Amino acid sequence: MNSPLARALRSAGIDVIDVAARLDVDPKTVQRWMTGRIPYPRHRDALVRITGWQAHDLWPTLPRPTEQPAMSDEVRIVYPHRSAVPTDVWARLLRRAKHEIDVLAYSALFLAEDASIPALLQEKAHNGVRVRIALGDPNGNHIARRGDEERVGAGMSVRIRTALVSLQPLTTTPGITLRLHDTVLYNSLCRSDDEILVNSHIYGRPAAHAPVLHLKSTSDAGMVATHTRSFERVWGSAKPSKL
Repeated sequence: MNSPLARALRSAGIDVIDVAARLDVDPKTVQRWMTGRIPYPRHRDALVRITGWQAHDLWPTLPRPTEQPAMSDEVRIVYPHRSAVPTDVWARLLRRAKHEIDVLAYSALFLAEDASIPALLQEKAHNGVRVRIALGDPNGNHIARRGDEERVGAGMSVRIRTALVSLQPLTTTPGITLRLHDTVLYNSLCRSDDEILVNSHIYGRPAAHAPVLHLKSTSDAGMVATHTRSFERVWGSAKPSKL
């Protein structure tokens, strides 16, 4: 008997009687496995544990499970920096939303200053889309530290306050909520259902000079899901805006 299972058992120093006793089966059943018959799943799992071999090494003819999409399948496009993202990409992403829009940033001033974006967010909210915007607290410690890192000092808080002037009126629209956070952000996020634009944060460089990933979800365990969970944690600790 020179089947993979027979070789695996020999290398582990286990004989037919040992296997039969451990699995509570007849020794003849184990002999049939060693000559090529494939055991039931519960016995296969036990033999994998006993031998330390992988199931497909023991039984090469087993059908292989469907492979999950690679994480790279989520990446639609990579921009070298935010300034390279065409200006209409953000609006087109938001326009596709049917259920949820989430924005997480320090200021998102470039969105707030785009006259079409606030109007688009209001339109989406009127159509039943939940819109959540989390911006930095202008008085927050982490926001001040980020301003120092970018060498703009209080300029970071000024940008946030300027963005709030444009976005604060949206909060009177049912379905739109604006909160302020004092969090260390490693990315800014703009999510529209299962698509998301992720703007990396790089120490000492403004977000406009950092890469942007356009992702589209392919699984519940992918990158979009990871970033969405990150947003939820920040959102849960953020406070209502009182500007």
